Amino acid sequence: MKETASNPIVFKSKLFALKIIKTYKELTDTHKEYVLSKQLLRSGTSIGANVREAIRAQSRPDFISKMSIALKEASESEYWIELLTESDYLEENVGKRLMLDCQELISILTKIIKTAKTVR
Repeated sequence: MKETASNPIVFKSKLFALKIIKTYKELTDTHKEYVLSKQLLRSGTSIGANVREAIRAQSRPDFISKMSIALKEASESEYWIELLTESDYLEENVGKRLMLDCQELISILTKIIKTAKTVR
């Protein structure tokens, strides 16, 4: 995998992280919500960091491991988005957009991991 903007998972995970950072700032500045938003910030930005680590993996198992961690972080982000939306800290339309982006990352990461496990 090349580390370029043309690589969909690199591009989309970074774009998601930037959206999460903006959401975090909004939640802390406007709603004074620090606990759940910090969890979302951590997991949402970790996806792209683990994707970047995977690109520099030393082996196929290392690549799969890092992508699997990114997938777990995406799944965790999905949970925090649900909580923040259902508790009315996030407006429903904002929560839905973040959720769609997160689910897209989950789908892409799942496919990458499955392919990496089957291709020899």
